[in-house]
Amino acid sequence: MLDHTSIADLRKSYERAELNEDASHADPLKQFDQWLGEAISAQVPEPNAMTLATVGSNLRPSTRVVLIKGFDAQGIVWYTNYASRKGLELAGNPYAALQFHWVELERVVRIEGVVEKVLDEESDAYFHSRPLDSRIGAWASPQSEVISGRGVLIANAAKFGAKFMLQPPRPPHWGGYRLKPDNWQFWQGRKSRLHDRLRYTLQDDARWLRERLAP
Repeated sequence: MLDHTSIADLRKSYERAELNEDASHADPLKQFDQWLGEAISAQVPEPNAMTLATVGSNLRPSTRVVLIKGFDAQGIVWYTNYASRKGLELAGNPYAALQFHWVELERVVRIEGVVEKVLDEESDAYFHSRPLDSRIGAWASPQSEVISGRGVLIANAAKFGAKFMLQPPRPPHWGGYRLKPDNWQFWQGRKSRLHDRLRYTLQDDARWLRERLAP
């Protein structure tokens, strides 16, 4: 078994960059656009990967990694199975949180807000832009359900591949979500654990209040 003492002794000094009020954007979306662009330019592994946290009716939180597929002033978009655990939890409680962690850049972005489904037309357009095997996979996987083995997925993929050939329609149980942010946090690692942490909170007049939080 791994030596727990060795885990406790793991250390890293964060010294790559800084985040201050003068150099940051007043609009959190612009700050996010800049940081995501820098993560992509730096070729960090999967810069579009984000952790999605939801809370079920039993008040137990759950997390999983999904991929951002778009963002604008309306919010952050991803696609998934509506009948999955996350889909069912969002149906009962539309509030959720997202987190990006770009380890190589020593940066974290946290986003909170309310989630809604995107329009069917938007889901259709994205679905039909996906590779064929991914479109078949959306039909083949009863996401979050118990299955007897991987053979179930292979058989389902063969069945729906034969049924739809090259033109699978978007499944009615599959589509997009959009998180509309009301709270952003940007974290930049700094030396001696004196990290930079800026929070943006949406105000009633649609302005963003920018504040520094202690790390």
